[in-house]
Amino acid sequence: MKRGIFLPILAEFFFALATVFAKFVTNSSDIPAIEITFFRVSIGTVVAAIYMLQTGTSFRPQKVKLVISRALFSFSALIGFFYAVEHSSVTNANMLNMTYPVFIFLVAPLFKLELLHKSAFLFLILTMAGIYLVVFPDFSNINKGDLIGLLSGILAAFAIISLSMAREFDSTVLIVFYLMFIGTILNAFMMAPVFVMPEAENLPLLVASGVAGLTGQILLTMGYKNVSAKAGSMVSSSRIIFAALMGSLFFSEALSARVMLGGLLIIGSIIGVSALQKKTNSEDAQ
Repeated sequence: MKRGIFLPILAEFFFALATVFAKFVTNSSDIPAIEITFFRVSIGTVVAAIYMLQTGTSFRPQKVKLVISRALFSFSALIGFFYAVEHSSVTNANMLNMTYPVFIFLVAPLFKLELLHKSAFLFLILTMAGIYLVVFPDFSNINKGDLIGLLSGILAAFAIISLSMAREFDSTVLIVFYLMFIGTILNAFMMAPVFVMPEAENLPLLVASGVAGLTGQILLTMGYKNVSAKAGSMVSSSRIIFAALMGSLFFSEALSARVMLGGLLIIGSIIGVSALQKKTNSEDAQ
């Protein structure tokens, strides 16, 4: 397996693993999701700052508004994602969050980043069908965790779009630093009223969740330098598989035929949108 493909796959494994550690915490304590994200962003802030200081990278962004927009959207998506992990299942939270590539393709034309292909609506329909099968809502009692999980996917789409725009002016590490730094400040204020002192057995799990998430981010950044858009979406969808397996293994989450079919529809839509995006970009270049 090429190193370029192996690293993003490993990154998705660590992203899924981070949710497992988080779920162990929420299942065994009253620690809220907002406290789990604090460990993720605060650890990331320290690591990014150390790297920038060692490499002499400037802390001054060229486009402040874009960097802040990226940070706010990403932080909101992260909060929503871990809230979904807390109130839904590891499988559902990851599947719903991973719908973001489809929403990117639908929203990008609003920012004049690319044209919207008519076939994109087919993948949106397939994604929605997959979401329905995964969530299978009882409209008299809808799981709020699933709804927030879907919202995290939509917010992640805006986060990626703002990242794409910000990277035209600023480095990835600077953008990541401000994401983590702004996230840490906002997280601290949001966490203060509901803070729960971690028990000794939960502290390692909180740190492990943060480190696993940060490791995934580093591996993803390293690996995507040599991965095409189509391959990238295929790789990113592997997190759904990792999450489903881990959810079943550690939490006995049901892998019914309905959930698996929904997951396949979401994965297929991600791959299809990526292929369509590559085709659209090729046509625009001609």
